[in-house]
Amino acid sequence: MDKKQKKRMEVLHQKIAKLQQQLTGAKRQPDDPAEVPRLERELAAAHAELAALKQT
Repeated sequence: MDKKQKKRMEVLHQKIAKLQQQLTGAKRQPDDPAEVPRLERELAAAHAELAALKQT
């Protein structure tokens, strides 16, 4: 794993943490019904990218 991949993994970990907080907040206060599915999709994509980076 090179330096660029490690940095990308760090960024993804931060993004995942932020998205999880946003998702929790959106579930508690559902102002926009489309927000929860969007956040779930973004979170799934970030997890998938992180898994792909770990595979290489």
